[in-house]
Amino acid sequence: MPRKPSPIDYRLLSKVSMYYYLEGLKQEEIADKLLLSRPKVSRLLQQALDEGIVNITVNPPPNIHHDIEKALEKKYALQEAVVIEAADPNSEESVSMQIGQAAAEYFIRTLRSGDRIGLSWGTTLSAMVRSIPPQSIDDIHIVQLIGGLGYPELEMHANNLCQQIARLLNCRLSLLPAPGVVDSKKVKSVILSDSHIQQTMTLFEKINVAYVGIGSLTSKSHQMGDHTIISDKEMAELQEKEAIGNIALRFFDHNGMHIRSELDDRIIGIEFDQIKQIKRIVGVAGGPQKSELIRAALKGDLINVLITDYETAKSLLKEK
Repeated sequence: MPRKPSPIDYRLLSKVSMYYYLEGLKQEEIADKLLLSRPKVSRLLQQALDEGIVNITVNPPPNIHHDIEKALEKKYALQEAVVIEAADPNSEESVSMQIGQAAAEYFIRTLRSGDRIGLSWGTTLSAMVRSIPPQSIDDIHIVQLIGGLGYPELEMHANNLCQQIARLLNCRLSLLPAPGVVDSKKVKSVILSDSHIQQTMTLFEKINVAYVGIGSLTSKSHQMGDHTIISDKEMAELQEKEAIGNIALRFFDHNGMHIRSELDDRIIGIEFDQIKQIKRIVGVAGGPQKSELIRAALKGDLINVLITDYETAKSLLKEK
C-alpha cells in the first residue's frame, strides 16, 4: 500500500520561516537550532512558500520600472532591458545624459575579465563613458568599431570615447586611426592596407559585447546635421531607399534590414553582418525622436540589450 503523506507541520513551517525571513538566521543556523538537516530546512522553506505561509513581495522604489523592462524583454526576446525615468523626457540632452548614466551602471555590473568590447560613437555613449568610474579588471580589450566621424575634438568622436574608456579601465585599446567615411573606394583600399588598421579590423570577429548608439537619418540629428559625415545628396538617396537609422553608420529600414548604398563602400569600420554576429549588443538610445529607430533595430535583431527611457519604452510596447 502506498504510504500516506505526512501531515503538514504548520508550527514547524512557521518557526523555520520566522527564523529565516524575520530574524535573518542562515539555514545552517536554523538546522543546528532545531536539530534538523540543512536540506530539511531548505525543503521546509520551500513548503512554506507553497502553502502560502510566506508571501514574498518586492516593492521597487519610485521610478524603477521592472514591469516595463520585463515586458520589453518578453516582446523583443531581449537578454535585458533597463528603463530609466528621465527628469525631462522632452529634452534630448537630458534623456541622453540619464540613459548614459544607466548604461555606465550596466557596463560596470556586467564587465568581466576576458571581455572584448566594441564601441561605436554618439552623444549618449559619450554620457556613458563620462559616468564610468575607474576600474581594475584584468584582460579587457576596447575596440573602436568605426573610424572618426565629425570633428575630432568632439566628445562623441569614436576615437576619443575609446581612449577615455581605456584609460578608465587601464586596459588594452585598438583604434581605427582613420576617417569613418572616405572619399572613394580607392582611398578606402589604401587605408585598409595599413597594418594597424588591419590589426584592429581583424578583432571585430572576436568582440563579445558591443555598446552602440542608434542614429537617425535627418538633418536635425546631432550626428548628421553638420554635413561633415554624409552630404544632403547621400542622405536623400538613403531616405529614398527607406533607410531610417544606423548603427556605426550601417543603415537599416523599418524592419531592421540593411540598406546598402554607395556609402557602404567608403566606410572604414565594422560591417553590418559583423554587428549581427556579436553575442551581446547593447543599444544605448532613447528620447522623443528615437522610438521608431529602436523598434526597427529590435525587429532586425541588431541589439539584444536595450537601455532607454520610460516614454520610449512605452512607445515600443504599443502594438505595431
